[in-house]
Amino acid sequence: MVQHRQRLLAVVEPVVTAAGYDLEDLSVSRVGRRHLVRIAVDSDHGVDLDRVADLSRAISTALDKAEAEGDELIAGEYELEVGSPGVDRPLTEPRHWRRNRARLVKVRVDGRQVTGRVLAADDTGVTLDVDGAKQAVAYGSLGPGRVQVELKRLEELPDLPDLDDDDDEEEEDGE
Repeated sequence: MVQHRQRLLAVVEPVVTAAGYDLEDLSVSRVGRRHLVRIAVDSDHGVDLDRVADLSRAISTALDKAEAEGDELIAGEYELEVGSPGVDRPLTEPRHWRRNRARLVKVRVDGRQVTGRVLAADDTGVTLDVDGAKQAVAYGSLGPGRVQVELKRLEELPDLPDLDDDDDEEEEDGE
């Protein structure tokens, strides 16, 4: 099964990367007589539904081509589902932390559970605001983080330096 998954990854990952996304997860499960192929992608700019629809078609074409060339990747019929990993996925990679700046997270730091806001993230670690105190933490001291869903308006969140305001500027220009 591991070898089968590796062959599937070898076809899917280059298509995902060429589209400008990171492949976050690939799973195959049985649903009745069919297989369900779930692919989760993400990028620093988020996941655009129109681009994901294009990506889904490109992945499907690549899978069909590989199978036409004699490489059976998925036995029988399958359904392909491409989307984002969602808010409940664990933050384990530096890019996950970077993409969740300004978000409230729950994480184990040196074995102790903390809840804090991600202020910054780089290749070595994250800076969290825990109860008003900045705390720099190396990735080696962090367990997997979980984004906490907040029911607040954006204007109620604390100001953070260097956040992209491009969306706000585009709305103002369009008015």
